[in-house]
Amino acid sequence: MKLNLDISTFLSHYWQQRPALFKAALPDFVDPLSPDELAGLALEEDVSSRIIVRDGVQWRSEPGGREDYSELGEANWQLLVQAVNHHDPDAQALCHAFRFLPDWRFDDLMISFATPGGGVGPHIDNYDVFIIQGEGERRWQVGPKGNYAARPNSGGMALVEDFNPIIDAVMSPGDVLYIPPGYPHCGQTLTPSLSYSLGYRAPSQTELLSAVADTAVDLGLGQQRFTSSEEHQNPALVSQQQQHQMLSMVQGLLEQPGLWQHTLGRLLSQNRFELAPCPPQPPLQAEEVDAALADGAELVRLEGLKVLQLEGDTLTLYLDGDDYSLSEGLESTAQRLSQAPSLSTADWAPLWRAQPDVLLAWLNLGYWRFE
Repeated sequence: MKLNLDISTFLSHYWQQRPALFKAALPDFVDPLSPDELAGLALEEDVSSRIIVRDGVQWRSEPGGREDYSELGEANWQLLVQAVNHHDPDAQALCHAFRFLPDWRFDDLMISFATPGGGVGPHIDNYDVFIIQGEGERRWQVGPKGNYAARPNSGGMALVEDFNPIIDAVMSPGDVLYIPPGYPHCGQTLTPSLSYSLGYRAPSQTELLSAVADTAVDLGLGQQRFTSSEEHQNPALVSQQQQHQMLSMVQGLLEQPGLWQHTLGRLLSQNRFELAPCPPQPPLQAEEVDAALADGAELVRLEGLKVLQLEGDTLTLYLDGDDYSLSEGLESTAQRLSQAPSLSTADWAPLWRAQPDVLLAWLNLGYWRFE
């Protein structure tokens, strides 16, 4: 699916700066799945979903995944299903159209089906989002940044008060709306419709600090205790000198070789929603991989799996919160594994010959499969 968008103009004028509506940005758009298929996916135990019901000027949230929607009526409700790209190859293919942005930022593809009048209410996200209109029509309003009071009686949902829109438009199939963090927005369904939301997140300071601590524990770092040569005469006082010395200890930990790099690689390769691997049963044996090699099989990556590299380190791959070191001479193979959703036999054969244990482990985790 090709995105009809000037990427350089978008990145320089809109990305993380201001919202914008791009009409027919995905021309001839075809929904990757039907409303019935979406409802069926919501029934799966490992799939996160919810239903938002509108009642006048208020909204409430209910658990998603039900056999019968008839009691909700034919208006004023919406089904939202998270991380559909983890479960559907066609949904994952839609995400590839936006891969001009880095993989580590991509969160998930949420798909929603809404009846007329349905929506989630006015809210503000702390991440970038692209909203793609599928079948049907929805009216979207986006307001300016500002301090918005929480909407009263919103049933625990993080809704805000109404706003004066700077974008007010009806979206049709193939239209794309981009909204940076901090802009209030609200969608109202005009006809039964499918919508697709691609979220892009970045870690917060607290998430980074927590990840540093976790990685330090895993690597056996950060065991140094604070010591001082003299103590303040006031037993209830922590001196400024000791405050600064303790801060220096923490800063010194961050400078430990490899700690920061491992922290970033592990943290940024994790998914907020669980992946849906299908490990082969029984586990593959080396002889079966040899047969796949002889047959010219293609190696296909698990939908939603992030495979990251850190600039300056060409032989370490980060997958789903873990790191793997490849042998010298596999630099180009590591690059292909991180960049391509599928590899030809010629592309994955060098890894099998040099480190068969690594490829076999990935196959039996369900991270890659043969086709």
